[in-house]
Amino acid sequence: MNHVTPDNTDQPGNERKPAPPAQSNRLFRVYNVYRIVISLVLAGLLFVDPAQLDQPMRLPLQYQSGVLAYLALNVIIGLLLAQGFRPAQRHITLSLLIDILVMHLLLAASSGITNGLANLIIISVAAGNILTPSRMGVFYAALAAICSLAVAGWGVMALGENVDNIVRAGSLGILYFGAALILQSVTRRMQRSEELADYRARSIVELEKINEQIIQRMRTGIVVTDQDGRIRLANGAAEELLFGLTGNQGHHSRVLPIALLEGLIAWQENPRKRPEPCQVQSTSPMIQASFTRLDEENSDLILVFIEDLSKVTQQAQQMKLASLGRLTASIAHEVRNPLGAISHAAQLMGESGDIGEADQRMLGIIQRHSRRVNGIIDNVLDLSRRRQADAELVDLPRWLEAFTREYQQAKGCEGGEPARIELETEPNVPAARFDKSQIEQVLTNLCDNGLRYSLEQTGSPRLTLRVGATADGERAIIDIQDYGPGISEANRISVFEPFFTTDKSGTGLGLYLARELCETNQAHLALLKQDSPGCCFRITFAPSGRLI
Repeated sequence: MNHVTPDNTDQPGNERKPAPPAQSNRLFRVYNVYRIVISLVLAGLLFVDPAQLDQPMRLPLQYQSGVLAYLALNVIIGLLLAQGFRPAQRHITLSLLIDILVMHLLLAASSGITNGLANLIIISVAAGNILTPSRMGVFYAALAAICSLAVAGWGVMALGENVDNIVRAGSLGILYFGAALILQSVTRRMQRSEELADYRARSIVELEKINEQIIQRMRTGIVVTDQDGRIRLANGAAEELLFGLTGNQGHHSRVLPIALLEGLIAWQENPRKRPEPCQVQSTSPMIQASFTRLDEENSDLILVFIEDLSKVTQQAQQMKLASLGRLTASIAHEVRNPLGAISHAAQLMGESGDIGEADQRMLGIIQRHSRRVNGIIDNVLDLSRRRQADAELVDLPRWLEAFTREYQQAKGCEGGEPARIELETEPNVPAARFDKSQIEQVLTNLCDNGLRYSLEQTGSPRLTLRVGATADGERAIIDIQDYGPGISEANRISVFEPFFTTDKSGTGLGLYLARELCETNQAHLALLKQDSPGCCFRITFAPSGRLI
């Protein structure tokens, strides 16, 4: 069995490598500048008489050659770093080892362990423990101590110098180790602090990304605006509610729509008054806005929360219809049995030759209303049994062409005058994601209504289907235009309410069910305002990239 070990390297306090590569590179660049400065100082001192410095040279020629070689090495490394060379850890380690060895060679070639160069070795050891605060740092201190003792011992045995130099070398060794241990402790603390700061910074960035994702995916619209209604920020839901159906998405220097701007002005005059619900466009849903200042004390920015009232209304209606559906399902057979008996009895009476013309009209009323009651029961049962959308990506023009052909064939089989449906397709129609069977049910209902009303008004069953895209080019749309009498202004608000109908033979659930099916597929069904006769219903689909 394989065991998975959790990766805790991002947690502060866990063991890590001595230093991140970028940090080591920055520190090494600073240290190399120090080496170049020291090399230049030592090279400059070559032009000073050693007698004036009271520092007699043991091996002056070797000392001069070592100083110049050390200067040349540091200059070459500096040029490589200036050209963008990124040293690895092994390059840094090698440079520190060379520093310690070269300094001790210069120390041996000059006046020995008493020379001031011994103090520079402490700096090299300290730099090594800062750049690599690990066992390698202790190795630098040990190497420096051994080299110092070797230089002092060589001077005592070969040159007859004072034995006290060995004690001085030992004291320097203690300083090396002390510097190594202290700096390692300080460096580790600093690294832990930096790691904790980096971890918290990454956590803050991640939280900001999470918050942004949450805000963008919220179904509540959130807008940040100034006192004059100029929009600074808006999440996806606000873009869709305010501009999604009008094609203004993505433009800068936008202002709130007029209806919402009036609500903002009214709120600024009286913050305690709740703004009235409004509608941005005729094709957009009713919205409820609430305003609050981003900073209560000193901020000109205003936070606007936008709720889609159609969602709340739909939820209430769904609860009502769900209860009605359960009630209808429980009494359907109780109602249908006597209803069927009434309808059958009326049909038998109508076939009798003894029924007068007035009684025949009465029987027609009984049969017509029996069918209407049965249709109401069927529609309510359909609402209560409605399934979730099984969405797929659809090439809308091709699919609509196939739907129109099949629909006309089906209407032709029913008899009567053939339906005339004109299909108009715009170029560059984006793909749409929806459940084909559900949207087909919506189109069938709208086409049936449109053909019926066109026939009543013009004597010919005809309508026009247009498929295109919104102005922003991201959403596909379908317009269903009929040539009937149209809908009065007083009834436009109520056409999508359940059980509302102007047709005595209708159930009042067709358009409501059509809008519900569209909402299930994240589409929007609206009645457009137009100057031409008839009605034009528009289905606006969600962007194809959004999953249902």
